[in-house]
Amino acid sequence: MKVGVIKAYLKKEFIDLWRSKMIIMVYLIPAMIVILFGYGIRMEVIHSRTVIIDRDDTKLSHEIIRAFSTTKYFDAKVLNITDNEALKLIKQNKADLFIIIPHNFEKNLMHSSDSEIAVYIDGSFPLRATTLEGYVQGVFLNLLEKNGVKVPFKINQRNFFNESMRDENGIVPGLIGLTMLIAPAIIAALLIVKEKEVGTIFNFYSSPVSKIEFLIAKLIPPFVLYSLNTFILFLIAVYIFKVPFKGSFLLYFLASEIYIAISIGIGLLVSIITSRQVTALVLTVLITVIPGFLYSGILMPISSMTGESYIEAHLFPVMYYNHLLYDAFLIAQGFNSPKNVEYFFILIFYAIALLFIGSLLLKKELK
Repeated sequence: MKVGVIKAYLKKEFIDLWRSKMIIMVYLIPAMIVILFGYGIRMEVIHSRTVIIDRDDTKLSHEIIRAFSTTKYFDAKVLNITDNEALKLIKQNKADLFIIIPHNFEKNLMHSSDSEIAVYIDGSFPLRATTLEGYVQGVFLNLLEKNGVKVPFKINQRNFFNESMRDENGIVPGLIGLTMLIAPAIIAALLIVKEKEVGTIFNFYSSPVSKIEFLIAKLIPPFVLYSLNTFILFLIAVYIFKVPFKGSFLLYFLASEIYIAISIGIGLLVSIITSRQVTALVLTVLITVIPGFLYSGILMPISSMTGESYIEAHLFPVMYYNHLLYDAFLIAQGFNSPKNVEYFFILIFYAIALLFIGSLLLKKELK
């Protein structure tokens, strides 16, 4: 392996990245993805359009109305309308739920008679409907307890790791994993495919440069550039989104470096099987974006998946990296956790396997 040849190739690659303005993509796109999605993805449901129909008109019903009117989770309006008219508001997407307080509700409740309140929720979005159901139950449980009504049990709840229940704490670390899967793979794929498309790949075919020298020169630039992104995205998460960092920065950095190598390995494989930049771009996006969203744990916990989806989640490296990310930011177990150590070595296996397969498939000859 000739060090001088590698240095010459590296200089050429960095100059090409600068001239083609692709170096701007290296830093602009990851930052934009984290900032845009970090502010845009919200799991918390607030300001739900709520219609309350009060047919009891008592002190307790007024307290119910006040409870729903003084929280950020509900934008409550009291209307004197029929059930069908309220249902029509949901059908017309003018309300998210409506609550009917029936006649004699307070009287029946105080006399331990059967008492019911009707709550109708728009179930078009199941996650939102389930969340709203929990909010409504929480409001009523608090009200009943304040008014001396005996509840069969009392919930003493405490949240761990994300005590403030901020969406940013749960989403932004996962977005780092998504970004560091997509962006390096795209750059790595385009660097080699561009050589095929413009014909400069023949310089490699006809020169005495070995495959290892060619791959080192091609893959080191995106690896070095995205290594800097590891720090940039960390600063965005901690200082812009105020995500706490409780764990080991060493774990975060080492896992990120290995993960960048995995992403570059994916780009290498795509570049070998494609011959056009557009094709390489589309294929890389399909391979990285879909599993990055669906099987990374950002939107749904992996433990909640069953069957094929659970297996697929464990086939993609993004799940293992995101587990280490959430530990570094929120949990702080580090290498003391056997699962973290296991996932760390799984990432190493992915990186070695992808780069090795890519080097085997790359041929120093014209097909």
